[in-house]
Amino acid sequence: MEDHSIAMKVRVESSRIVKPTYEGIPPSTSEHMPFSVFDKVTIDAHFAFLYAYRPPTPPNSVMESGLAKVLAAYRALAGRLGEDAEGNPIILLNDEGVRFVEASVDTTHDKAMQVQHDPSPAWLNLQPEDGGEELFQVQLTRFTCGTLVVGFSMYHRVADGPAIANFLVAWCRACCGLDIGPLPLHDRAMFNKSRDSPQIKFQHRGVEFTTERKTSAAGEGGTLNDNGNVAIHKAHFSREFLNTLKAKASFGSKQRYSTFECLMAHLWKTITRARRLPGNQQTHVRISMNGRQRLSPRVPDEYFGNLILWAYPKTKVRELISRPLRYVAELIHNEIAKVDDSYYKSFIDFANSEDAKGLIAADDPEDWVLSPNVDVDCWLRFPICDMDLGGVSPFYFIPSYYPVEGQLFIVPSFTEGDHGSMDAYVALFEDDMASFKRMCYSLDQDNMAGQTYGREKYKNLPSSYMQIPLWERTSSSPFSSTSLCSPGNHLMISSTVLSPKALI
Repeated sequence: MEDHSIAMKVRVESSRIVKPTYEGIPPSTSEHMPFSVFDKVTIDAHFAFLYAYRPPTPPNSVMESGLAKVLAAYRALAGRLGEDAEGNPIILLNDEGVRFVEASVDTTHDKAMQVQHDPSPAWLNLQPEDGGEELFQVQLTRFTCGTLVVGFSMYHRVADGPAIANFLVAWCRACCGLDIGPLPLHDRAMFNKSRDSPQIKFQHRGVEFTTERKTSAAGEGGTLNDNGNVAIHKAHFSREFLNTLKAKASFGSKQRYSTFECLMAHLWKTITRARRLPGNQQTHVRISMNGRQRLSPRVPDEYFGNLILWAYPKTKVRELISRPLRYVAELIHNEIAKVDDSYYKSFIDFANSEDAKGLIAADDPEDWVLSPNVDVDCWLRFPICDMDLGGVSPFYFIPSYYPVEGQLFIVPSFTEGDHGSMDAYVALFEDDMASFKRMCYSLDQDNMAGQTYGREKYKNLPSSYMQIPLWERTSSSPFSSTSLCSPGNHLMISSTVLSPKALI
């Protein structure tokens, strides 16, 4: 398949350690911070983002000094991993610093990146190389057009996405000479004790915890060596398409579903159909939930650490692809609602109980094949517009190249003139991706029989009519209008394919 990226030669100009700078007497560097029970069940791996600014932007020296200032409030990022006397993982608050890399590219950003197309392995050159002991690493890459790309990698057990987003906003404020805003809350120990009368109401063994990890067979979760090429595709969904999808999912139901729930239902159905899985096989989608809004009393947004648990909507493949979209949206909605205060507190009680001793996180960083399941990270609520460098906000905020089959990222789209649109970065095996692209913008999937993907029988009908399920083609249906967009208007066709083995 065609690769729209060009060879991007990134020249590293410098690489050094940046340590916190303090006003007044610096704190002791012999202190440490315990991992919370939420940190311990978070995936044991680094994750990376890329975001970019058009000129003018502050010089690197200002970015560096702002980073040093904000690290004084976010000391965990400048620390190192360690263990306490009992062998429990901790963060050493030793101020050893973060990795700061300066780089340049001898071409314009738009020529080198072409972010309107699919992720490319060349994007890995825009983030620091893994392998160091630093918990946070950042690379500033300047292009000849003046565009600045910020690529960073951080150890996930230090903080979750909402926490690191707050850090990035604080860094931007420091670069602009402002106060960093609300100070972070670092009290991780408050989650490391159960209630006086523990109430473990839910199953957590085999969900967040497991006894051991087993090598899975191909197609049921597995490693890089299990299968062939993985393609990553960026699918763009316009606001008009999303509104139509929401109306379709809610038609005939008293419940109104969120845009995320409707899009996730559509993508789960499409991915599952593209994989051509057996009808009696069970599939689930794993959805990250932010506990800050779910615990009572509410945990402040400024909490810096991990506070993520997961919802697991599950069903049989046959049910998923044969039932209407509203059935899947309702399934997702109901499972999300279950991850509430009661569930979080049950998890805390179990994680601090004797039964949890010896258990490990169920999330395996070596699982590079998630089929028949899907794992979704949603960044729609990240305060991206607040990452302001003196009147300049990022013109995109995207995941780096991450070829894990079944991994899905949903992010706000920065497509000009289409406010409220979304982009989904989908990773599937190459053959499955071809089917996914054919069906991605079809709203007629509820009526596809078996594994038939052809649309020939509709060729003489208006393209808008082709998107309307047969069971909704009535005079009373809100979809009887021919004003819907053609699927082709939503599609940005592109593909970059790379065997994951190439990353080893």
